Amino acid sequence: MSFIADWVREFTMLAWLAAAFVAAVIELSVPHFGSAFISAGAIAAAASAFFGFSVPVQIGTFAVVMIVSLVMLRSTLVGYLGGKGVPSRTEPLIGRQGLVTHDINPTTGTGRVTVAGEDWAARSPEPIAAGVTVRVVGADGIVLEVTRT
Repeated sequence: MSFIADWVREFTMLAWLAAAFVAAVIELSVPHFGSAFISAGAIAAAASAFFGFSVPVQIGTFAVVMIVSLVMLRSTLVGYLGGKGVPSRTEPLIGRQGLVTHDINPTTGTGRVTVAGEDWAARSPEPIAAGVTVRVVGADGIVLEVTRT
């Protein structure tokens, strides 16, 4: 009987390690931060199989480790490894000077400026006539917020 129990323990441990390996290969091939958590759970289940715990305990260990690691780490890893995203076109313009090309009217929210050789929609809390030099103080999407210099 001991031989069969040892065989089952070794077989389940190797099966969990094989599952962990397959999940790791999938994660490396198609990184989407899902298979890595399956791999972590499978390694924990293999450890419980190594120490002789029953198959239901191994499955429970797998589920708990996978869910806890998914909940605790996924958002952190995606934020850390995902990068900043698409760079803003307006952020480098903040602090630069520009020239009003079409009057800026705070009531209607219309107006245009040229900053760094590019034409931009602009708004200001005060009316500014065409030809006046302004400074970019912020941006709301692709509309520059400007003030007189």
